[in-house]
Order: sequence, then structure tokens, then C-alpha cells
Amino acid sequence: MAVPLLDIRAQNAALKADIMKALESVVDSGAFILGSEVEALETELAALVGARYAVGLSSGSDALLVALMALDIGPGDEVLVPTFTFFATAGAVSRLGATPVFVDSRLTDFNMDPTDLEAKISPRSKVVIPVHLFGQCAPMAEILKVAKKHHLAVVEDAAQAIGAAAPEGKACSMGEMGITSFYPTKNLGAMGDAGMLFSSDDALAAKVRHLRNHGMNPRYYHSMVGGNFRLDGMQGAVLRIKARHLSTYRDARDAHAAKYAEILAGKSGIAFAGDANAEEARLILPRALPGMTHVWNQYTVRAPGRRDALKKLLAARGIGCEIYYPLTLDRQECFKGKSLGGESCTRAHRLAEEVLSLPVYPELPQAGLEEVARALAEFAAG
Repeated sequence: MAVPLLDIRAQNAALKADIMKALESVVDSGAFILGSEVEALETELAALVGARYAVGLSSGSDALLVALMALDIGPGDEVLVPTFTFFATAGAVSRLGATPVFVDSRLTDFNMDPTDLEAKISPRSKVVIPVHLFGQCAPMAEILKVAKKHHLAVVEDAAQAIGAAAPEGKACSMGEMGITSFYPTKNLGAMGDAGMLFSSDDALAAKVRHLRNHGMNPRYYHSMVGGNFRLDGMQGAVLRIKARHLSTYRDARDAHAAKYAEILAGKSGIAFAGDANAEEARLILPRALPGMTHVWNQYTVRAPGRRDALKKLLAARGIGCEIYYPLTLDRQECFKGKSLGGESCTRAHRLAEEVLSLPVYPELPQAGLEEVARALAEFAAG
């Protein structure tokens, strides 16, 4: 049977009546930019992540940019970022004239390696941006320790991880600031671009609110140069509806990941990330590390040396899959000569050659999951 990688239509269809009613209310109010729906969403999501403030923004990418603007990052500064992640993390750094310093990844969870992070700190380092990749928090205890030792601000990139948690706290609550994305394919997806920044720092939150509206406060008086980073009222209304179901979506994703593990555990050629024999397996499955609440934005496996063969097999069976990400950021053309640290990111380079993300969306039917699992078992045994 055909199994799509993601089906956002199923989720939206189930909520269509509520969404249309909320959108009609926004139309009647005329509050299309910011407004009461956005204010209510900010209050609700700040409570969800355990931050004092939430600031609705135009996208997750813009949230990263505004966070760095609030920290006065610019030319001559260095910002440490993982090289195995989506472009926006480093793109925001470069747009401000600062230098991205690329940090290697851990094979166990795809996240930033704290040891490599500390090795790449210089007197010009100002900020570290740990990314909670694929829905599992980065090793924040070690990262926060390194950041405190070297006086670095921490901006969490939780674009894929709203609702995730580590022993140190919830995603977006552990650093000076945290951001998330509401791109339609995310665990909490809008119907267009949208994002949010979280902070418990009074001054930073206030500065971000000014920056999102051209640095204006009061109206037509500009104490700083900001931009147009405001969240639309219609997106705020949609997100408020969908946020009420976020825990249900999370539980479904977690159940799917657990079912993959149940079906595939002990199968020939299969291991789990962190197992003693993992690097010898034909297929390596992801796992939630101890103490972590994983929200499974992606179910990402590794197929060392045979990723393309697995992708071809799945495509032949109508099973959706995608490579996140086929080229690390240090190897992107736009960063050549404008970044540091990439040459030593050997584990990240390896991940880019091995990873493949598979269906795990909340509405994935049991029969579809079992079809994917059968294909994985056949591949690993081959």
C-alpha cells in the first residue's frame, strides 16, 4: 500500500469546522496583524513551554534572526551552530554579518556535540545555538555548562521540537531565548509561515517585541532598527485551535515510534542508536535517550553505505521518505570562505550520507506503519 511521508490534510480536515469559525472571527474583527488571537496564543504557549514570555513572529527563521538581533550580534562576532541541521540556523548568523562556526554532531541523537562545541570557542564567540533536531533535545546539561564557563548566550532552536523536554527543562525554556517554527509540516503547524520566540528575560522579551515591529515604540518613534517580523492574526487563530490537540499529536507520534521499535527489535541487521553494535548494523533506528521527552517530528534512521538503496526500495513500494539533510551546512556554497569549523565535522558529514526520514505523522494508519516496518526488516535482512 502507498504510505505518504506526511499527510497534513488529514489533520486539518478533522479541525476544519473549528478553524473556519476562528478565521471568520478574525475577519469580523479586522485584526489581521497581531491582535487578540496572537496575544492569547502567546500566553498559552508561554505556559506550555515554561517561559515567562512568548513573542509571535513571522516565521521560525525570522525568530532566529530577531533573537540574534536582540543580542546585538554583528560583524566580528562568532556564533556556534551545528552543521547538521536546516539552513536557517546558520543563515540568520550570516545575514547579520557574523561568522557561523560549525560544530560536529553526535551519532546517538543527531544533536550538537558539547566536546566539539567547547573546542571551537574563541575570544570572538558570543552565542551558541543548539538545535533540538528531529524532536529530541540536544544535550543541554553539557551545553549550558560550556556556555556558562565561556560567557556565551544560549538560543535554543526548537523549530522541530515544541513540547520536547530534557532533564534540565522544556525546549525553549533553558537558554536566554528559544524559538520554534509553525511551518505547516511541524508538530504544531500553521496554514502558512509563522514562528515564536520564548524568553524569561524581561529586557530581551521587550526588545524582541520592538524589533518585530520596525523597532518602534511608541508608534512612529524608533529607538532601534528592527523589521517587519509580525505574526498574522489568522495564523494565531489557527494555531490556537491546533495547540489544543498538540498533546494528542505528540502521543500518537510517540506511539508510532514505539511500534516501529516493537516490530523491528531483534530483527537481523537492525540496531538502535547507542547500542554497542550499532555502527555494525545495516539499519540503525532512532531512540529517545534517557530522561528525554522526544516529540518525533521526524523518525530518522541510518543506513550506513546503503541509504540510496533503502530509498529506492521504499519508493518502489510507494512509501514516502526524505533525506534531512543531504549536505551539511559547512559544505554549502554560500558559506565557503564565510564560516569556520566545518572541516572537522566528520560525524555530521557521515550522517548526511546515511540518514533517511520515514512516516511518523499522527494520523499514520496502523497498516501503513506495518508496511513501512516490513520494508525496513526486508532491507536490513538483505
